[in-house]
Amino acid sequence: MAFVTQHQIQKFRDDGFLVLEHFFTAEECDSMRNAIQRIVAEMEVPPHCRTEFSTKEEEQLQAQGSSDYFLTSGDKIRFFFEKGVLDERGNFLIPKEKSISKIGHALHAHDPVFKQITHSSKVQQPGIGGEVTPHQDATFLHTEPLGRVLGFWIALEDATQENGCLWFIPGSHTNGITRRMVRAAPGTSTCVEFVGSEPAYDDSQFIPLPISKGGLILIHGEVVHKSELNSSDSSRHVFTFHVMEAKDTSWSKENWLQPTPELPFPSLYT
Repeated sequence: MAFVTQHQIQKFRDDGFLVLEHFFTAEECDSMRNAIQRIVAEMEVPPHCRTEFSTKEEEQLQAQGSSDYFLTSGDKIRFFFEKGVLDERGNFLIPKEKSISKIGHALHAHDPVFKQITHSSKVQQPGIGGEVTPHQDATFLHTEPLGRVLGFWIALEDATQENGCLWFIPGSHTNGITRRMVRAAPGTSTCVEFVGSEPAYDDSQFIPLPISKGGLILIHGEVVHKSELNSSDSSRHVFTFHVMEAKDTSWSKENWLQPTPELPFPSLYT
């Protein structure tokens, strides 16, 4: 059992993130990668539902934003693809196992391997309440009050500067948020829309956080972070999930991700 020290908790509060090397074993990482290989092998996505995943605002509105397939994925295992891997009819241009950008958003509920990891005793610790453009998770996962969402980013393989490790602006979690992605009103051309705008960030403020296989990065909901394009021949598989402090916290009904009667948000401690 790994414990977070008071010094580490303070560092998280100061920086908005915390690196915990070797938090999970190589065997646990391999079990998750094997599970994904099985899930992808069994993947069936009709061509008209094949959606490219992007964090760039215009591309998000065009792809995920116009797709019920994305908007209704909160209680299902669904597949989102890298840019440029589909032709105009939705057919794969490369092997499908290399086309995946993201699988979401209910692996933790429907796959036993990921459910066990998400609810493992390691995760249940007290004390810390392609290219991904600079962003704050609370833009997409908004709560009242803010500061109640914590991201878990688990490296299933070594993450390096060459294959797309995370970059952070230390201390950037203290300034609130300036942009939100919300569900659009019925009848509009897209299912989601952005309110506000992301400021321009100084690239020199970001620091890279390479991490070894099995490492965990804890991410404050308002800290600014990104990842660069994978320029290597190596993959960079990760498993991410978010937890919310339920006590005295309201999950925004405008968030794109919503619990359903079939799958309400599960308690971490059950």
